[in-house]
Amino acid sequence: MNIQSLEQMEQIVKNSKSLSWDGWDVINRYKSEKARTSKYGQYINGRWYMVKRFKPTRNGWDIPESLINAQT
Repeated sequence: MNIQSLEQMEQIVKNSKSLSWDGWDVINRYKSEKARTSKYGQYINGRWYMVKRFKPTRNGWDIPESLINAQT
């Protein structure tokens, strides 16, 4: 799903436990043992996380609907 409004994206991030901001990028991070072997895996403070970065384009942020629908 394409989110074009900064206000709408801020609300989605605010209502999510797994989403956060890194500058203009939206980060989806959650604990997962699968992260050990994934290209999206990161070891943070002694735990493995899956981390996916969503960079804005001129059309906004392209975020999976499953992340948006989990917030409503």
